[in-house]
Amino acid sequence: MNKQRLFLFIPVVVVAGLAALFWRGLSLDPNEMPSALLNKSVPAFELPVLSAPENPEGLVSANQEMLKGRVSLLNVWATWCVTCRQEHEFLNTLKAQGIPIFGINYKDNNEDAQRWLAELHNPYIFSVIDADGRLGLNLGVFGAPETYVIDRKGVIRYKHIGDVHAKVWEETIKPIFDSLN
Repeated sequence: MNKQRLFLFIPVVVVAGLAALFWRGLSLDPNEMPSALLNKSVPAFELPVLSAPENPEGLVSANQEMLKGRVSLLNVWATWCVTCRQEHEFLNTLKAQGIPIFGINYKDNNEDAQRWLAELHNPYIFSVIDADGRLGLNLGVFGAPETYVIDRKGVIRYKHIGDVHAKVWEETIKPIFDSLN
């Protein structure tokens, strides 16, 4: 009789354990995934720059050294990303406020990306073309959009998964950004 009760008890324990794991998973914020690169330098890269009227004259390629010297945002975006379109207007607002933003055009078509920036305006100082996704992979990108806060030394201080909008900016990113200035 004891073995029968034990066999009845095991499924109850398993279900309770799974329920606890499920409950814990639902309580986590998917926009706050940890990054192994926090407090580490932006990975080395040398990539072509997306042609846009706002780019510095003659700039055809860029590297991680060009992110140094000022606190900035590094934004991963793509034209195929619906959420990026929602975020784009707010990035233009940040640019108008003097916030330096660099872009990574992630696994995208160059012509589509150029059209996108021409139509929706370009919030980026420059945007590199990460056609094969290698820089994204080195950054640990899960998808677009993602935004990183980079300090003056080129070190990643914060990673945000999802779109940056007024609430996220004011409550989360801006305090970090301001503390580094």
